[in-house]
Amino acid sequence: MKVKPRKDLNGVRAESHPYVSEAHEGKPPFEWGVAACVLVSAVLAAFGHLLAATLVISAASIVCAAVRLVLRERSPWKIRSVGFDSFFGFALGIGLMASWAAIVLL
Repeated sequence: MKVKPRKDLNGVRAESHPYVSEAHEGKPPFEWGVAACVLVSAVLAAFGHLLAATLVISAASIVCAAVRLVLRERSPWKIRSVGFDSFFGFALGIGLMASWAAIVLL
C-alpha cells in the first residue's frame, strides 16, 4: 500500500496516510463477471429456480475467495486483506448453501 503525504490548508505537509483509491483495486472485467453472476442469479430467482440462484451466488463467492487466496496481491478481486477477503468469500458461499439445505430439510 502506497503512503502519500497529505497537505493541510497552508500547503504544509501533515502526517502521512495510506493512499486508497478504487482505481488501484480490482479489475473491471472480473468485477463485471461477478455482476453477471448476480444478474443471472436474480433472473433465476425471479423465475422460481431458487436452488440454482443460490448455487450461482455461492459458486461465485467461493471462486472469488479461491482466486484471492491463490493469486494474493495479483488478484483481480480485492476488498481488504487476503485473509479478510478469503474468509468472507468462503463463509458466504458455504453459508448460503448451508442455509438452503437447512430450509429444504425443514
